Amino acid sequence: MKPYVICHMVTSVDGRIWGSRWRPKANVVPGLFERLHDQLGGGSWLCGRVTAQEFAKGTTPQYPASDQVFAREHWFAQRGAKAWGIFLDAKGKAVWARADIGGDPILVILTEAVPDRHLAGLRADGVSYIFAGATEIDLAAALETLNRELGIERLLLEGGGGANGALLRAGLIDELSLVISPAIDGSSGAPTVFNSGGVDLGPAPIERMTLASHEVLDGGAIWLRYRLSSAAL
Repeated sequence: MKPYVICHMVTSVDGRIWGSRWRPKANVVPGLFERLHDQLGGGSWLCGRVTAQEFAKGTTPQYPASDQVFAREHWFAQRGAKAWGIFLDAKGKAVWARADIGGDPILVILTEAVPDRHLAGLRADGVSYIFAGATEIDLAAALETLNRELGIERLLLEGGGGANGALLRAGLIDELSLVISPAIDGSSGAPTVFNSGGVDLGPAPIERMTLASHEVLDGGAIWLRYRLSSAAL
């Protein structure tokens, strides 16, 4: 059984997700994403590799060498957290130098291809990890592990566009929480809500989108919530 997945994003009118590029700046509401995250009920949240490296505090490109050898088994620094900060990091690129984000303990989803030095570094930092695949992350298996091992029944998927796109393609998103801000990026340089790495993969496997709620927020932003049904893959 997998958690119920809500993709929660704030975007410009033209679908871009780097708020620092949006204009006019006066229409960008500080803290809006986080406020609505809490309004959705908070809880555990999932981001991709690029976002992982933005949160990581390590100053070296990789963890130091280690002569330790580890079985490719799930490892948890703790289990009783109310909310987890979860990151996709297939090859083990993020050097964390921290154990939590805003009090939420960090957990990374890895493949068996990560080197032992990375596992040693994660353990030293107190960062939990699970495995989901040999060289590529099996997203469905990862979500089932989070539910089975940690009891996570609901998960907020919060970018970037690559992670969102991967879960969309896998048919794992149950709901979309999309806030359209009254601002424009105006260029092709920033990622979109759902990315496929610049490769045309054809239409998304979505069978149905049903509007669950809509709300006009202060400043003219519009909050849309859709329930998604994915076509059989």
